[in-house]
Amino acid sequence: MEPAPIRVVHRVDPEDRARANFYAVLAALYADAPDPALLRAIAAAEPLPEAESGTLPAAWNTLLAACQAMDAEAARQEYVDLFVGTGRSEVNLHASHWLSGFMMEKPLVALRDELAGLGLGRQPRSTLLEDHAAALFEAMRALIEGGEHGPPKDLATQAGFFERNLAPWIDDCCNAITASPLANFYLRVAQFTHTFMAVERDSLAM
Repeated sequence: MEPAPIRVVHRVDPEDRARANFYAVLAALYADAPDPALLRAIAAAEPLPEAESGTLPAAWNTLLAACQAMDAEAARQEYVDLFVGTGRSEVNLHASHWLSGFMMEKPLVALRDELAGLGLGRQPRSTLLEDHAAALFEAMRALIEGGEHGPPKDLATQAGFFERNLAPWIDDCCNAITASPLANFYLRVAQFTHTFMAVERDSLAM
């Protein structure tokens, strides 16, 4: 019998655990089209009381409802139409595209250096570039939650990574998804992303 892999678990307070979970959901939804299991898992998540202040509860609960109603095959076709395309995608999910207008440019090189300094990097089996939205959301989750690479990073490190690698472009990307006539399910994903990013920007700036 082969030994089970050891998963390193660090102590994280509930608020940060919730942040990490939101980043994990976004990483999964942008990495690929959601399969039936992922749609069911998100749909079964705990809704947030909408009596709370701010717009995050409504955006999260709308995403849960969209996952409950969405067919996985339709979600896959939408993902392909929006983010893969034939020759050129409708919406590009890479930071370098939004920051420089080109893929594989200086922002990606700088990001790779930064990730290496944090003990993070692309997994051998991953086909996503490090500046893909899903990869950046997963990096934020790792900074908050910690893991095999080490303990959670402090808020200053999280804030710096967010401000350099997500804040300058993610709203433009979300707006492009929202404006696309091809977006249905991912319209809700983009709206939640935009709302959560605004909350993160304000919280990390405090």
